[in-house]
Amino acid sequence: MDCELNRVAVLGGGSWATALAKLLLQNCGRIGWYMRSDDKIEEFRKTGHNPSYLTDVAFDTSRIEFSSDINQVAKGADTLVVAMPSPYFLPEFSHLREDISRKNVVSAVKGIVPDKNMIITDYLEQERGVDRSNMLVIGGPCHAEEVALERLSYLTIGCRDVDKARAFSALLASSRMKTIISDDVDGIEYAAVLKNVYAIAAGMVNGMKSGDNFMAMLVSNSIREMRKFVDTIAPMPRDIDLSAYLGDLLVTAYSRFSRNHNFGSMIGKGYSVKVAMMEMNMVAEGYYGTKCMYEINKRPDLRVEMPILDMVHSVLYEGVNVRRAMTSLADTFA
Repeated sequence: MDCELNRVAVLGGGSWATALAKLLLQNCGRIGWYMRSDDKIEEFRKTGHNPSYLTDVAFDTSRIEFSSDINQVAKGADTLVVAMPSPYFLPEFSHLREDISRKNVVSAVKGIVPDKNMIITDYLEQERGVDRSNMLVIGGPCHAEEVALERLSYLTIGCRDVDKARAFSALLASSRMKTIISDDVDGIEYAAVLKNVYAIAAGMVNGMKSGDNFMAMLVSNSIREMRKFVDTIAPMPRDIDLSAYLGDLLVTAYSRFSRNHNFGSMIGKGYSVKVAMMEMNMVAEGYYGTKCMYEINKRPDLRVEMPILDMVHSVLYEGVNVRRAMTSLADTFA
């Protein structure tokens, strides 16, 4: 993809959308950018900074075509980079009337469509008519905050058309951002949802002060559980130890930037789920992902043994005491 020939737009106004916009503007002369708040757009234009997220990152706003009209932004772009928390995905897309079926659509959501229990690419194909060869996903261990700090990072770009994945990756690549190409779109998406669930579990362990030894057992069992599920729902040759799977799990489970880890840590310390949700100033994707993945795994063709997912679901949605749930989980580890 050539930015001069392929018009690129970002949909979303959060930290990940801001980080991706920063990357794109290193290689693109102009981008479109949908943000739902006119007030924030106006403040962004005046200050050159996103007023709510990654506020230290400076932008040349003369190179950004802002709009709070998602249809206007979509109409003016050939490639749409969707970077909004999954709970907001359907409410935002419900306003989208523009036909996007022939556009390239890049999912950077790293979540699942609540209520529909669908990964983003399934939704785009089944309800928006986007061809599978035109859908890309962004995965891998890459916190928005570290991108903003220009720390060395690695992204995996997945697409069934690997040439298209390679072309889009060039729009994000820089000396501090390395890119990896993959054709495992479904595997990357499901892994991105599950790693948030496991990060909540890791946060619980941290909040309970259960120690590094048990944390290591939890994370090692998490990658085994992830592999079993992903290989069942999207069978194809893959190496689960690659950064799009294991790497993303590790950074989300351990990092202080991880919202899911911090959310789980509060629960481990004794906060109720409701209070922990109220204390979070950003969305913990794993809260919603836990329910969706639990329900998906009830399908007759799946029913994968997933004790960690079941434990997190029992705490978040069934009111089970976190210490009792974690003790029961520990007995399943070997």
